[in-house]
Amino acid sequence: QVQLVESGGGLVQAGGSLRLSCAASGSIFGIMGWYRQAPEKQRELVATITRGGSTNYADSVKGRFTISRDNANNTMWLQMNSLKPEDAAVYYCNANAWGSSNTYWGKGTLVTVSS
Repeated sequence: QVQLVESGGGLVQAGGSLRLSCAASGSIFGIMGWYRQAPEKQRELVATITRGGSTNYADSVKGRFTISRDNANNTMWLQMNSLKPEDAAVYYCNANAWGSSNTYWGKGTLVTVSS
């Protein structure tokens, strides 16, 4: 059974930093990523990372956020620096099973940024 568990969310002042973690289990994963959803907005891509370490970022977070992963331990992180109020959202971990079209989601972790 695949499980994705996010942690690391919380309240931070604008300009501060947070580090999100995603602990994945139950499969070997290919592309993994972070998405976020703010109130009354659609879920949007934040960043993705391939098993080989290639990364992709939304323009809004380039230069401020860094995605990384440890394949051996099935863990992924999102280092978020210079946080802005508009970064506030529920952040979701996403993982795609290796060699399959199956995609999985965590339950999310809330990030609140005060101005």
